Amino acid sequence: MQIDVMRDVFPLAQVFTISRGSRTEAQVITVRISDGGLTGRGECVPYARYGETPETVAAQIASLPVGIDRAALQGLLPSGAARNAVDCALWDLEAKRAGCRVWDLAGLAAPGPEITAYTLSLDTPEAMQAQAAKNAYRPLLKIKLGTPDDMPRLEAVRAGAPNARIIVDANEGWSAQVYSDLAPHLLRLGVALVEQPLPADQDEALADMARPVPVCADESCHDRASLAHLGGKYDVVNIKLDKTGGLTEALALRDAALSAGFGVMVGCMVGSSLAMAPATIVAQGALFTDLDGPLLLAEDRPSPLRFDAAGVHPPEPELWG
Repeated sequence: MQIDVMRDVFPLAQVFTISRGSRTEAQVITVRISDGGLTGRGECVPYARYGETPETVAAQIASLPVGIDRAALQGLLPSGAARNAVDCALWDLEAKRAGCRVWDLAGLAAPGPEITAYTLSLDTPEAMQAQAAKNAYRPLLKIKLGTPDDMPRLEAVRAGAPNARIIVDANEGWSAQVYSDLAPHLLRLGVALVEQPLPADQDEALADMARPVPVCADESCHDRASLAHLGGKYDVVNIKLDKTGGLTEALALRDAALSAGFGVMVGCMVGSSLAMAPATIVAQGALFTDLDGPLLLAEDRPSPLRFDAAGVHPPEPELWG
């Protein structure tokens, strides 16, 4: 069995800004695992917030022994981007070998489309209102915030898209005081969810604060081991395959989170349809789905995921799974 690692770059349709900075392209790692006749593929997005670079992720993958399988992989690499790409490539290869779809291998029902959020980049209130108005036909908008001066942005987006459901992502950018001041206004403006309002290492403050709008753990939740630290602070967990380390742990985290009483959101980094494809399986029945990465690209992979009024559809075999 051969593992090939490639670095691919996808230009974005426009500059994408969050509280940590801006980007104009998505840098991803593509993994291809071949057994001589069939090839499985996976994609991950190294994320600096978690100490990852394309070089470190490629080195982790290169360290794996020949003939690796999914069960062994879970103990050889930690949760994170490198394990994600390999895990998803192995799922793809297994499905091809078995002549079935990945959801059949996992013992799951065939997935259907799920309504996905569309993300509005952090910008001036005027620019964000224009973005909101342009995308007001979408049923679910996600707003990137995370500064002390976000109230005008919230008001502007609601004015631009008066009928859309809105979720807010602060990307750890607020202090406890800023969040406390904003919380009543989130409720007033009809915000359905707020993601990671406080830094992950300061989120204990949430245990003593009212949560008039459900609060979702993103940077604070990576895999099943995270759940023990989230009770009393969060209502929902955001499952991203680049955090869990692949589809295998993502499915396990979903089941464990639901059993523990958390709601589930399924999110993504900014990547191509190949990165989103496995997540469409995890997203079935989720409270919120945020798999809009391909919609933010100037160009996607061949045989991309289909997005329409019904939402994001599961992948065709030509893409993955």
